[in-house]
Amino acid sequence: MLAAAGCTEQDAGPVVKYEPDKRVPAPAVTGELLEGGGTYDLASKRGSVVVINFWASWCGPCRVEADDLEAVHKDLPQVEFIGINTRDEKDKALAFDADRASYPSIFDPAGRIALEFVQVPPNVVPATLIIDRDGRIAAVIRKAILKDELRALVDEVAGRS
Repeated sequence: MLAAAGCTEQDAGPVVKYEPDKRVPAPAVTGELLEGGGTYDLASKRGSVVVINFWASWCGPCRVEADDLEAVHKDLPQVEFIGINTRDEKDKALAFDADRASYPSIFDPAGRIALEFVQVPPNVVPATLIIDRDGRIAAVIRKAILKDELRALVDEVAGRS
């Protein structure tokens, strides 16, 4: 499956990057925002690099990476960020998110959004995907991501897509 998505088995680690000519379109990412006040639709972000972070309040590594994600979000205002809270209870997700990020999150307790990423599943929490300006999956990170690593990946996608 990974070869079909544009990478080799040796690339199949916790961080997988896809060359522009090997990227697959991201599926539809839509949903109600965790804090209310509307919905999110990835399709409306076409033309921007988007960072999607799958997280849960019960996830220790999600707590570790939260400050790093927020720092990159603040450093790169031209990059769109969206969190996807998965397999969680709403009150716990809201409490965690209040101190976590200034960018929005979708509440997806059943984990349906992650299931839509068939070719490159974000099959762990936390997982972070970087979507290029053309709406294609440029990178999948299946671990807690630190600021410097995320910044380098986003800069690479922003400069090459």
